[in-house]
Amino acid sequence: MTVRKRPSPALVVALLALFISLSGTAVAAGVVPLAKRALSADKAKVADNARKLEGKTAAALLQQAAQTPGPASSAAGLVTIKQAADSLAPASGREYVIGCDGGKKVVSGGYSTNGEVLGWDSRPISDSAWGIYLGNGGDAAASVTLYAVCIG
Repeated sequence: MTVRKRPSPALVVALLALFISLSGTAVAAGVVPLAKRALSADKAKVADNARKLEGKTAAALLQQAAQTPGPASSAAGLVTIKQAADSLAPASGREYVIGCDGGKKVVSGGYSTNGEVLGWDSRPISDSAWGIYLGNGGDAAASVTLYAVCIG
Protein backbone atom coordinates (compact mmCIF):
# COMPACT_ATOMS: atom_id res chain seq x y z
CA MET A 1 0.00 0.00 0.00
CA THR A 2 1.48 3.30 -1.14
CA VAL A 3 0.76 6.39 0.86
CA ARG A 4 0.78 9.58 -1.16
CA LYS A 5 1.58 12.76 0.64
CA ARG A 6 -0.30 15.90 -0.18
CA PRO A 7 1.72 18.89 -1.38
CA SER A 8 2.50 21.38 1.32
CA PRO A 9 0.80 24.82 1.26
CA ALA A 10 4.16 26.42 0.49
CA LEU A 11 4.54 24.26 -2.63
CA VAL A 12 1.03 25.17 -3.80
CA VAL A 13 1.73 28.88 -3.37
CA ALA A 14 5.08 28.58 -5.16
CA LEU A 15 3.52 26.76 -8.12
CA LEU A 16 0.71 29.30 -8.32
CA ALA A 17 3.26 32.15 -8.34
CA LEU A 18 5.25 30.36 -11.05
CA PHE A 19 2.24 29.98 -13.35
CA ILE A 20 1.15 33.59 -12.82
CA SER A 21 4.63 34.89 -13.59
CA LEU A 22 4.83 32.78 -16.73
CA SER A 23 1.51 34.11 -18.00
CA GLY A 24 2.54 37.67 -17.14
CA THR A 25 5.15 37.87 -19.88
CA ALA A 26 2.63 36.69 -22.43
CA VAL A 27 0.22 39.40 -21.35
CA ALA A 28 2.99 42.02 -21.51
CA ALA A 29 4.02 40.85 -24.96
CA GLY A 30 0.46 41.46 -26.14
CA VAL A 31 0.32 44.94 -24.57
CA VAL A 32 3.58 46.32 -26.03
CA PRO A 33 2.37 46.39 -29.68
CA LEU A 34 -0.79 48.20 -28.54
CA ALA A 35 1.32 50.81 -26.75
CA LYS A 36 3.49 51.32 -29.85
CA ARG A 37 0.37 51.79 -31.98
CA ALA A 38 -1.02 54.37 -29.51
CA LEU A 39 2.28 56.26 -29.52
CA SER A 40 2.35 56.47 -33.31
CA ALA A 41 -1.27 57.70 -33.29
CA ASP A 42 -0.34 60.45 -30.80
CA LYS A 43 2.57 61.54 -32.99
CA ALA A 44 0.27 61.70 -36.01
CA LYS A 45 -2.20 63.87 -34.08
CA VAL A 46 0.57 66.28 -33.00
CA ALA A 47 1.82 66.55 -36.58
CA ASP A 48 -1.72 67.19 -37.83
CA ASN A 49 -2.26 69.97 -35.26
CA ALA A 50 1.11 71.56 -36.10
CA ARG A 51 0.11 71.63 -39.78
CA LYS A 52 -3.17 73.36 -38.90
CA LEU A 53 -1.40 76.02 -36.80
CA GLU A 54 0.95 76.87 -39.68
CA GLY A 55 3.86 77.69 -37.34
CA LYS A 56 2.04 80.52 -35.51
CA THR A 57 2.97 81.35 -31.92
CA ALA A 58 0.45 81.47 -29.08
CA ALA A 59 0.53 85.30 -29.13
CA ALA A 60 -0.20 85.34 -32.88
CA LEU A 61 -3.13 82.95 -32.39
CA LEU A 62 -4.58 85.16 -29.62
CA GLN A 63 -4.23 88.24 -31.79
CA GLN A 64 -5.95 86.46 -34.65
CA ALA A 65 -8.78 85.33 -32.34
CA ALA A 66 -9.28 88.91 -31.08
CA GLN A 67 -9.70 90.15 -34.66
CA THR A 68 -12.16 87.42 -35.62
CA PRO A 69 -15.83 88.29 -34.98
CA GLY A 70 -17.41 86.15 -32.30
CA PRO A 71 -17.03 85.28 -28.62
CA ALA A 72 -13.22 85.46 -28.57
CA SER A 73 -13.14 89.06 -29.74
CA SER A 74 -16.03 90.31 -27.61
CA ALA A 75 -14.99 88.60 -24.34
CA ALA A 76 -11.82 90.68 -24.04
CA GLY A 77 -13.88 93.86 -23.76
CA LEU A 78 -16.12 92.39 -21.06
CA VAL A 79 -13.41 91.57 -18.50
CA THR A 80 -11.73 94.27 -16.39
CA ILE A 81 -9.37 94.03 -13.43
CA LYS A 82 -9.93 96.48 -10.60
CA GLN A 83 -7.02 97.15 -8.22
CA ALA A 84 -6.59 98.98 -4.93
CA ALA A 85 -3.43 99.57 -2.88
CA ASP A 86 -3.38 99.51 0.91
CA SER A 87 -1.12 98.57 3.82
CA LEU A 88 -1.25 96.11 6.70
CA ALA A 89 0.25 96.80 10.12
CA PRO A 90 2.84 94.39 11.55
CA ALA A 91 1.57 91.30 13.42
CA SER A 92 -2.08 92.02 12.55
CA GLY A 93 -4.94 90.83 10.39
CA ARG A 94 -7.67 92.65 8.54
CA GLU A 95 -10.58 92.16 6.13
CA TYR A 96 -10.29 93.98 2.80
CA VAL A 97 -13.14 94.51 0.35
CA ILE A 98 -12.69 95.49 -3.28
CA GLY A 99 -15.64 96.11 -5.57
CA CYS A 100 -16.38 96.35 -9.27
CA ASP A 101 -17.63 99.46 -11.00
CA GLY A 102 -21.40 99.90 -11.41
CA GLY A 103 -23.23 97.22 -13.34
CA LYS A 104 -20.31 94.76 -13.35
CA LYS A 105 -20.13 91.45 -11.51
CA VAL A 106 -17.12 90.16 -9.63
CA VAL A 107 -15.92 86.68 -10.67
CA SER A 108 -12.59 86.42 -8.82
CA GLY A 109 -10.21 88.24 -6.53
CA GLY A 110 -6.72 88.12 -5.10
CA TYR A 111 -3.79 90.06 -3.71
CA SER A 112 -0.06 90.66 -4.00
CA THR A 113 2.29 91.87 -1.29
CA ASN A 114 5.90 92.71 -0.47
CA GLY A 115 5.78 91.38 3.10
CA GLU A 116 5.10 88.27 5.14
CA VAL A 117 1.37 88.35 4.46
CA LEU A 118 -0.86 85.28 4.24
CA GLY A 119 -4.35 85.13 2.82
CA TRP A 120 -6.72 83.48 5.29
CA ASP A 121 -9.92 83.84 3.31
CA SER A 122 -10.94 84.95 -0.18
CA ARG A 123 -14.59 84.97 -1.27
CA PRO A 124 -17.33 86.94 -3.01
CA ILE A 125 -19.13 89.27 -0.60
CA SER A 126 -21.89 90.19 -3.05
CA ASP A 127 -22.46 90.19 -6.80
CA SER A 128 -20.09 93.14 -7.20
CA ALA A 129 -17.60 92.88 -4.28
CA TRP A 130 -14.79 90.49 -3.27
CA GLY A 131 -13.55 90.08 0.29
CA ILE A 132 -10.06 88.98 1.36
CA TYR A 133 -8.84 88.47 4.94
CA LEU A 134 -5.07 88.98 5.18
CA GLY A 135 -2.73 88.41 8.12
CA ASN A 136 0.73 89.97 8.49
CA GLY A 137 3.11 87.66 10.35
CA GLY A 138 6.12 89.96 9.98
CA ASP A 139 7.63 92.64 12.22
CA ALA A 140 7.15 95.40 9.62
CA ALA A 141 4.16 96.92 7.89
CA ALA A 142 3.46 95.44 4.46
CA SER A 143 1.96 97.00 1.38
CA VAL A 144 -0.78 94.98 -0.33
CA THR A 145 -2.44 95.35 -3.70
CA LEU A 146 -5.95 93.92 -3.98
CA TYR A 147 -7.42 92.68 -7.25
CA ALA A 148 -10.97 92.00 -8.39
CA VAL A 149 -11.77 90.45 -11.77
CA CYS A 150 -15.00 91.99 -13.03
CA ILE A 151 -17.19 91.05 -15.98
CA GLY A 152 -20.02 92.85 -17.66
